[in-house]
Amino acid sequence: MGHKFVKSFLVIILVSAFLSACEKVDMRGMFLSYESANSRFEQSMEWNSTHPFKELVVPSDEYTIFAMSDSHVGGTQNLDTFFENAVSGNAVAAVMTGDLTTGQADDYEVFEQHLPDPVTIALFPVVGNHDLYFNGWDQFNSRFGSSTYLFTVITPAGKDIFICLDSGGGTLGSKQLDWLKDILKTERSDCRRCIIFTHNNLFRFRRTAATSPLVEELHVLMDLFIRHRVDMVVTGHDHRKASGLIGNTILIILDALLDGYSDAGYMEIRITDGGIDYSFINL
Repeated sequence: MGHKFVKSFLVIILVSAFLSACEKVDMRGMFLSYESANSRFEQSMEWNSTHPFKELVVPSDEYTIFAMSDSHVGGTQNLDTFFENAVSGNAVAAVMTGDLTTGQADDYEVFEQHLPDPVTIALFPVVGNHDLYFNGWDQFNSRFGSSTYLFTVITPAGKDIFICLDSGGGTLGSKQLDWLKDILKTERSDCRRCIIFTHNNLFRFRRTAATSPLVEELHVLMDLFIRHRVDMVVTGHDHRKASGLIGNTILIILDALLDGYSDAGYMEIRITDGGIDYSFINL
């Protein structure tokens, strides 16, 4: 009994010390988002209504997209390297699949300052669970707008579609899931390739304490991926790269881009007329 009391007392001391080092921290907003998935979706659709989805036109049937996750800014050395390599590698777009910041306003400010000029490369941020902490959704929404959207790339051979989803709260929510169903039903058949980007990794390739998606939602997503021939699903969250296959859909988990992380890295996705190739790049 005495040992349990000591452990409980130590936990209280540690939490108190942490809070005393943080100025004006609202405990409710530290690890929870005030907004539901449906609420963020509605705000995203409102933003989308005045900001048309981007259509990128490229002169070749082959092009490259860079993808990263979990920079958790803070530090920016790996982030800068990622963008420098993307621009110098003539990537048409850089997709950032969430946990870009800690959710705090100062980190959002730092992250935004290190983004390259969008004239040099198209930028597509996705919200992650850490981006929602400390009332972070307000920061994400005011700076980047929507967390649920798509963009297309037009080549001489046809059109490719890329769908960005908000799984930062651990679920897509009913409204976003209905939106995804409609997009796949109405748009996928007209497109050569289809890739989905989101933060929360849907499948577990190893033992982990990371949050798991809702089983019922996962079953629906698996059916959608197979039925609508989704070529690839790119996620982060787990901080350790992995790949798998369900049907013909390639499932990707990215390494974290976090400064100081021993396996920090990102991914290059090469779209060709013959298919999709990808490489994990370690920093």
